[in-house]
Amino acid sequence: MQKINRNVVLALLSLTSLVFLLFQLCYYKFYLSQKHVVRKFLGLISSHNIPVYLIDPLILGLVDKDIEQIRSSPDGPSPECKYFCAPRDFTTFALLDKTWKHDVGLFRTAEKMGFQWLKIVNKDPRLDGMDDLSGMEIPLHYIFKLASHAIHLVVFYERSGNFLWHGPLRLKQHMDRKFVPFRKLHFGRYPGAYEKPELLLVSIDDLKVQIPKNPSSFLEEMSHSRFLECRYREARAFFQLYPDDASLDAVEFRKKAKSLLHLAALTLNNLGVKFWLSSGTCLGWYRQCNVIPHSKDVDLGIFIRDYKADIIPAFQKAGLPLKHKFGKVEDSLELSFQGEDDVKLDIFFFYEEDDHIWNGGTQAKSGKKFKYLFPKFTLCWTEFVELKVHVPCETLQYVEANYGPEWKVPVKTWDWKSSPFNVQDNGVWPIDEWDNVIQIY
Repeated sequence: MQKINRNVVLALLSLTSLVFLLFQLCYYKFYLSQKHVVRKFLGLISSHNIPVYLIDPLILGLVDKDIEQIRSSPDGPSPECKYFCAPRDFTTFALLDKTWKHDVGLFRTAEKMGFQWLKIVNKDPRLDGMDDLSGMEIPLHYIFKLASHAIHLVVFYERSGNFLWHGPLRLKQHMDRKFVPFRKLHFGRYPGAYEKPELLLVSIDDLKVQIPKNPSSFLEEMSHSRFLECRYREARAFFQLYPDDASLDAVEFRKKAKSLLHLAALTLNNLGVKFWLSSGTCLGWYRQCNVIPHSKDVDLGIFIRDYKADIIPAFQKAGLPLKHKFGKVEDSLELSFQGEDDVKLDIFFFYEEDDHIWNGGTQAKSGKKFKYLFPKFTLCWTEFVELKVHVPCETLQYVEANYGPEWKVPVKTWDWKSSPFNVQDNGVWPIDEWDNVIQIY
């Protein structure tokens, strides 16, 4: 009996020890992988006076639902851990490059605190241009790992178009691809472009953190933030075959076209109308990173669903009189505004069908209608003539649809009714509609 009791006691002790060990393991994994790691990271960056702000989309999504309560809540202890305690692999923060000198002391301190860290670098695209393709590398991302949780620190840089940019996360060959589950990162698969956010200091789960003042706006930006660089290497190769026009007329036209594009962007952005570089302006960006000097106009595209009746009066108020209006909102709408001298702004409205997208054209003297077909596309950001502006993400397919497989060869004689690769006849406007669909000023 005594022997049996001893075995039972030993078994109970073993079971208790196992349960306690499992509890410690779960506690260690859960506690250290969440709020505790974030707290230690915030302490680390605070000790080095590095201003970071939270951009984690999962946490910001939760915060956005409670934003009014969070803004008005006192700084006292929270009754529950609501935001930083859900099981996750990462928590994502942002750092503006110019606010920190990348002091190596930070990493020494991080190692003393138990963090492992990884720095991801790549070349600085801001230094690229027609005269120089710089190989200088800059830090783009940092990963700080403690136990099974990691902090992803995304480095943002200011671009000349007055916006913030982050680069892609590309691992070098020698880097440990198992350091963290990189595929689960929310930032880094593609470069991204953002407006400079206004920040708000809040208390979340008893942690003081800075967040974008309007989390929902930031999350909306994030979903459409993909950025494409101008292809300077290809542009240089193009100009080796076809030397650039450096005449006084070309220089003057590019100057006026840049000014017109900036004014158009300001006007449409103030209206909240999304637009992109289209036709020859898009070709100039993609092929030669500049305005095509013999194009004589600036071309923009707008989805018809984004049309607003305020567009015409807004441009007129900005000093750009309406030159012509063809078509109607339901079909083939096209607007043209007169810029400085003979430089005009053409705005084409695009209509979406099941398997393609198209914009229309109208011949004033005959009432003939034309249709230009494009494969479906999405929009990305780019930087063009010191402006943050949209272009089709699928730029090659977009350009090829319009200009055909020989799009790399300059064409100075262009007939909009027959030259485009994607043009189709689309009937004739009824004569009784001409007064409404063919308006020339």
